[in-house]
Amino acid sequence: MKCADWKITARVGRWVVVLSGIGLLVWGLFLALDHGFPLRLPEAQGRDFAQLVVDVHGRPLRVFPDADGVWRYPVSVREVAPYYLTALLTYEDRWFYHHPGINPLALMRAFGQRLQHGRIVSGGSTLTMQVARILHPHPRTLIGKTRQMFRALQLEWHFSKEEILTLYLNHAPFGGTVEGVQAASYTYLGKPASQLTHAEAALLAVLPQRPSALRPDRHPERARLARDKVLLRLAHTRRWTRQEIHDARQEPVIARFETRPLLAPLLAHRLRETHPRRPVITTTVDRRLQTMAQGLVADHIGRFPPRTSASVLILDNTDLAVKAYIGSARFGDETRAGYVDMIQAVRSPGSTLKPFIYGLALDDGLVHAESLLSDAPLAFDGYRPQNFDSRFMGPVSLSDALQRSLNVPAVQVLAELGPSRWYARMRHAGLDLQLPPHGQPNLSLALGGAGVCLEQLAGTYAALARGGLAAQPRFTPEQPLIERRLLSAEAAWIIHHSLRAPLDQSGELFRHTRSRIPTIAHKTGTSFGHRDAWAIAVTAAYTVAVWVGRPDGTALPHNTGRLSAVPLLHRLLYLLPSDGWHPPPRPPNVTSAGICWPQGTLAQWQPLEACHRRHQAWLIDQTAPPTLRDPLQAAGETLHPQLRLSAGGRYQLPPGCMVPDAEIRTAQLWPPTLEPWLPERWQRTTQLPPPDPRCMPATTAHGRLQLHGIQPDAELSPLPGRIQMPDLTLTATGVQGSAQWYLNGTWLGQTPAGSDPAHQWTLTAPGPGEQRVSVMDQAGKFEQVRFRILAP
Repeated sequence: MKCADWKITARVGRWVVVLSGIGLLVWGLFLALDHGFPLRLPEAQGRDFAQLVVDVHGRPLRVFPDADGVWRYPVSVREVAPYYLTALLTYEDRWFYHHPGINPLALMRAFGQRLQHGRIVSGGSTLTMQVARILHPHPRTLIGKTRQMFRALQLEWHFSKEEILTLYLNHAPFGGTVEGVQAASYTYLGKPASQLTHAEAALLAVLPQRPSALRPDRHPERARLARDKVLLRLAHTRRWTRQEIHDARQEPVIARFETRPLLAPLLAHRLRETHPRRPVITTTVDRRLQTMAQGLVADHIGRFPPRTSASVLILDNTDLAVKAYIGSARFGDETRAGYVDMIQAVRSPGSTLKPFIYGLALDDGLVHAESLLSDAPLAFDGYRPQNFDSRFMGPVSLSDALQRSLNVPAVQVLAELGPSRWYARMRHAGLDLQLPPHGQPNLSLALGGAGVCLEQLAGTYAALARGGLAAQPRFTPEQPLIERRLLSAEAAWIIHHSLRAPLDQSGELFRHTRSRIPTIAHKTGTSFGHRDAWAIAVTAAYTVAVWVGRPDGTALPHNTGRLSAVPLLHRLLYLLPSDGWHPPPRPPNVTSAGICWPQGTLAQWQPLEACHRRHQAWLIDQTAPPTLRDPLQAAGETLHPQLRLSAGGRYQLPPGCMVPDAEIRTAQLWPPTLEPWLPERWQRTTQLPPPDPRCMPATTAHGRLQLHGIQPDAELSPLPGRIQMPDLTLTATGVQGSAQWYLNGTWLGQTPAGSDPAHQWTLTAPGPGEQRVSVMDQAGKFEQVRFRILAP
């Protein structure tokens, strides 16, 4: 090798050594500075994320900001629309994945443009440098820029490119108190960043450059021009197709600034307490349905006086997912207790539990859908229920009693089931009935004598469309479906079918809807004192539960399920798809068959004369249980006794009486409680002939029940110069125990057993027309007198 070559090699070697030393010195200095001045990451600065509650499609329902009032929602690179990432990197930093945090060429270009034009034409900051400025704000000076570049190098040293990009996506400024692309997308566009269109992606890509000046809700034209600059850059680089660019340019800039949506606010608060550290809580709620339902409830409650609220729960019967949750009529309105969640509140259910009394009785084989029940003034171990209108209908079928929500038949069936047993079965199915302190299950359960919450009540009603399976409502997609068997599929279908009826169609409601919903299975309820009004509808697809009342528990005059809750229920049903209004399918072993009253059994097994009234009933496995025992029936007495008759059926022979002309015949008797409502041919005085005088001693004091004070078929008129009849005093003799008094089938009251031997009742000023006064004692003996009041 020549000497000159050795000199060149030695000189290059010295430079390599010098440069290596400088590099090591710089590297050592960088490490020292990195150790002495570590990065202040968002977590160390207390930059928490806002907590976001979203619907099942990811749309915001309610947002809870961080401690500083900043709206910042967590998002990853994979949760952002690819269009946005393309627009962002193309416009802000095309070489992001290739530089070490600083792009010298971009810095030189920006410096040259500033010298040439005397102002900043384009920035030289990389995306990493922008993240550095977000984490460590600095003045726009040479020293500040130097610090920014150092922080950018730190970021590249400690984090991957995806992590740096994630920091930008979560903390870039977008105007006001909005930070991060997810928060900006929800705030301005009402959707998650994963659903951005091309035009929206370009808009949000440029917004952090001048977040206040380009806010699309305040300066839409300025924001459009900035967006189009991004689209022009994308067109030059051919990152998007011409058609995509063209379509994006045609899209107008329409934005709003909504950082605090208040949809399902009480549910959001409830889930936030359950998941305090979860940044995004996804619910099963449908935002569109929630918005409309919330508006309807707020409008509906405006017709009620202050301190009145309402709550609504809409469930998808498939998996009990909550689709709409309105805990109070107007959230935040203190005049209506707007912060009280009435979906969780324990209230009296009124008559809403009756379907499950009848349903469990069906499963126990005690009744069928058309069983003969008694709607009469009965006493059950001292408990004497009354109907809502204080009137009685006499003989009613189970389905009719359920539709009319009659009280006495429900108590009659509950007494047969046993209140303690029924209470235990309801709790096992998930309905946590709340009894008064130290209280025990009793017959008042049929009329709302226990507390329930709307949430559990709705889950129980859903069983009618789910083959008898009750379940807990689900608020989040990951919440498991917890089901319990309440009824058989057959009993559930029969009860659902019995509840199907047209919703009450008031004139005001008809003006709102201008149409009629087909028959829907629904039940109303009103608690004592009109404190709670309920209406619950069940279709094959949905369960809709409504409550109206005062959260403080005070009475609200005229607050009934029919007047207060049904109109709102009707309007809510119109929000649901009409193809879901149909009933659930009928189980194959539920069939229709004829049954006969008063026995209640299959018509095909009874002679024609035994069938006083025929009904078509839905039966389970073609089984028709007989009519329940009446409380007034004597022990061992049946409704179809075998009678020994004489004189061609004119007389009845008592036991031990032997006469030559005796014959045997079966009588068809109705429950004695129903005597005042029966035509004369079916009454016991007709069905049971008098005793044969050859075998009976003189009538005892308690033999025949007689009514005195009005002659049969008498015609009475008011006194001269008077418009009304005077009061009439009636006397009953031969009474055993207490006596029940009726006028035209309507119960008037009772005289107690201590009134023996004569019971008196004052008939107050009866009106003109045909009248029928009746009396019945505890032994089932019955007497009536018909008379006529003439008009004055």
